[in-house]
Amino acid sequence: MSMPLFRAGFILVLVAAAWSARADIQAASSDSFVISYSQRIDATPATVYAALPAIDRWWTSEHTWSGDAANLSLKAEAGACFCERWKDGSAEHGRVVMALRNQTLRLQTALGPLQGKALNGVLTFQLMPDAKGGAAATVLTMTYVVSGASASALDKIAPPVNEVLGEQFGRLVRFIQTGKPSAP
Repeated sequence: MSMPLFRAGFILVLVAAAWSARADIQAASSDSFVISYSQRIDATPATVYAALPAIDRWWTSEHTWSGDAANLSLKAEAGACFCERWKDGSAEHGRVVMALRNQTLRLQTALGPLQGKALNGVLTFQLMPDAKGGAAATVLTMTYVVSGASASALDKIAPPVNEVLGEQFGRLVRFIQTGKPSAP
């Protein structure tokens, strides 16, 4: 094998390894991306579902407009606002478009800086009882699908959005499991 061909093969292996480590970004192109996380949790679907609207208790303050997650609110019912309200302002982060108790919570949302880019985003929390874990286990999947014009360069935006959502998903899982969103 020639040295340039070996290097090219080695680089492809490194790229493939990096991509597999970032498997939470399911797809990304200039006009769309899909990010998904899934975790088995030792809790009933009812317990997991009840934690979702307690967003002020598990979302990190660093990723709010006001700097304080206590200003966030969310009700698990269609038409409800995923809102943030503080002394000098307010923001609608999204709107609930589907709420199926203990099964699905779906929001229409262009999170954070995506809001000003005229993008369409759908954030879905899907809960499935885990047959292997008995009645007290749930597989929680969070999927975020964003689309817009090809000039949006969403493939470049996907990695930082993935980082933020990965952090929030981890905090949600810890909150459900321990009552505290922060890592010990």
